[in-house]
Amino acid sequence: MFKKILIANRGEIAIRILRACKELGVKTVAVYSDADKNSQHAQLADQVIHIGDSSPKESYLNADSLIRAALASQADAIHPGYGFLSENASFAGRVASAHLTFIGPSADSIRAMGDKAESKIRMKRAGVPTVPGFEGLESESDFKNAAHEIGYPVLVKAAAGGGGKGMRVVNQPEELKEAIESARGEALNAFGDERLLVEKYIPNAHHIEFQIFGDQHGHLVHLFERECSTQRRYQKIIEETPSPLLTPELRKQMGEAAVAAAKAVNYFNAGTIEFIFDPRPSTFNLQPFYFLEMNTRLQVEHPITELTTGLDLVQWQIRVAAGERFPYSQEQLSQRGHAIECRVYAEDPANGFLPSTGKLLQYIEPRGPGIRVDSGFRAGDEVTHFYDPLLAKLIVFGETRESAIQKMQAALRDFVVHGVTSNIDFMQDVLSHEDFANGKVSTKWVENNFNWNSLSEPSLNSIIAASLADLAIVNRKSEIVNETDLYSPWKNLNGFRN
Repeated sequence: MFKKILIANRGEIAIRILRACKELGVKTVAVYSDADKNSQHAQLADQVIHIGDSSPKESYLNADSLIRAALASQADAIHPGYGFLSENASFAGRVASAHLTFIGPSADSIRAMGDKAESKIRMKRAGVPTVPGFEGLESESDFKNAAHEIGYPVLVKAAAGGGGKGMRVVNQPEELKEAIESARGEALNAFGDERLLVEKYIPNAHHIEFQIFGDQHGHLVHLFERECSTQRRYQKIIEETPSPLLTPELRKQMGEAAVAAAKAVNYFNAGTIEFIFDPRPSTFNLQPFYFLEMNTRLQVEHPITELTTGLDLVQWQIRVAAGERFPYSQEQLSQRGHAIECRVYAEDPANGFLPSTGKLLQYIEPRGPGIRVDSGFRAGDEVTHFYDPLLAKLIVFGETRESAIQKMQAALRDFVVHGVTSNIDFMQDVLSHEDFANGKVSTKWVENNFNWNSLSEPSLNSIIAASLADLAIVNRKSEIVNETDLYSPWKNLNGFRN
């Protein structure tokens, strides 16, 4: 087992990894930028190292600074978390070259699956169903011929991208030229690669992914699926497991396809195979699911898999990176109950989900049996424009899907956020909708079918609570700053002091 691990990330995922390391008896090194100098993750680690300015490019995306910090702290390994450099094959290779362990897959696996065009070719060879489409297109006539053969609507998307960037839906031939030009420009700006591919667009598709996990001894399994169709701007908001759509037969087929996909690139550690799922296949095809892409890292939504399987995925990431064997066969793995995750963002759903910045004047997380909160924020913290506006992941477990939904609704009612606009009320409305209850939320459902407006004015109680919280923070700041014990009750702005 490693003696010390540097965590090349921030916020809730850094704290999640810190907790796993602590339980394994492994020392930790946290890194922080200027914006994160007072952050919770930096205060909880055994050692902290400043790595640069607030801009991600100068800090959490600075491979040189991260590797220097790991070597200076005498860390054995680097855990990248998710985002930032977690799927950067060059960074993984440089970590290995520095005689450090990258807690994740090999650089070769990351490289193979990071290119959408290359990954599709590999999946076809492995017999994994892929969305009908064409790669390696260059001229406008190539794109026209491909789109004509597939049939409209089609999706033009970046070969090297992700997160919805460089993607355009084309409903008719007259729209194709502009879509190619705009997607190519966005792809070049976002990824430094203007290559595009064309696929059949499935308008009412669901997004279902399978968690896969492998060790360095050739053993690879799947840990069941996650339904991730509730999205905005191609980014997930609510995830759940098991999916309400899959039959046991489909689950088996998709799980086997996911394992075959991972084996095609000699994968080990945690990863996710993402599928497009069409519950009513159209006439152009009878296949209900297709390979979409592989995320060669730990997923944001990994907690719902942990709650239903009883496995600590982050601990197992560390253990297999250290050379341990994953001890469970596919037949030994099972799920119990139902889990849902809501991503609590500092954003305004009524204003196109634009991020909201400011000080968290009041921040109270819900508690209770079957409720878990993974967060990197506390009252008084600043939500800046430098990083993703995710405040927390609220996760609940219930014996049934219905009980899990009810528990999530109750937990959201108890989640108090003042100082920034959040999406809590919006998620309450989604969970209360009959389409969600019936499992009919597709990836375009929020965009096409859900009209939502927040209150134009905050409630009087919200104004009073936020004002009192801000006043308390100002009056007690001098006391807090001089308190060095992280666990002292005098350091917390809570009921103990009132």
